[in-house]
Amino acid sequence: MSNRKLLISSLNLLRRRSRPISTLPTNRTPKSDPPIILDHSSRQSAHSRVPKKPIHGSKLDCAVFGRDFSSTSSGLGNCWSCGAIAASKPFLFCDICRSVQPFDQSVDYFQIFGLERAFAIDDTGMESKYKDWQKKLHPDLVHTKSEKEKEYAAEQSARVIDAYRTLRSPLLRAIYLMQLEGARVDEEQTVSDPELLAEIMEIREAVEEAANPPALQQIQFQVKGSLDHWSKSFENAFKKRKFEEAITSIQRMTYYSRINEEIMRKL
Repeated sequence: MSNRKLLISSLNLLRRRSRPISTLPTNRTPKSDPPIILDHSSRQSAHSRVPKKPIHGSKLDCAVFGRDFSSTSSGLGNCWSCGAIAASKPFLFCDICRSVQPFDQSVDYFQIFGLERAFAIDDTGMESKYKDWQKKLHPDLVHTKSEKEKEYAAEQSARVIDAYRTLRSPLLRAIYLMQLEGARVDEEQTVSDPELLAEIMEIREAVEEAANPPALQQIQFQVKGSLDHWSKSFENAFKKRKFEEAITSIQRMTYYSRINEEIMRKL
């Protein structure tokens, strides 16, 4: 129970720290949450493979996440626990001593899943990668470790969960990309477009009056078409670094995304 509270606390802290510019929509249903994957077999190896002395001079298949240790000449650093030299990012977990690494603000959500920083992503391997991370980072798997490593695990696990949710959603992914560019995003700002507002009102009325699932699905098809249109509009504007146009697209994506969520709740 204490590990779960620590994980929830870290997730809330992470959201406040990683999204200082904009508040993301919170209309998510419980069934959209990614699963938590545990691999209890890793508990034994976590103890049996920890070297008692730092490992020096070896190049390891892991990267740095250091907050409280010095960097190597490569700028990546070492494992805080065994001293293994980091080779690449992201370094959330040391495969040599099986220690969860500290939070590194310089690593973004795309790096966590090995994706290019772009709006159009190939998410076919994301779920598998997410499960792999949780098998290494979940707080329940370090319940016998130090308090410091428990905190690392709670924070890293929460970060992976938030990264997974963000990148899987076109709207949240668009907002996150703009934040990485330092652009101010207010997706809650009311759009002063009479035609758009009238269309949104008509769609919402149609959703309320829909008598059966097929009727809702027909409306959803229309909504997804509009959402896809504005997603492509955002992608084009973002590539050309026309950030004002990109933000306009995000604001319209927000309207259609919320209607789609309303439909999903009724289906």
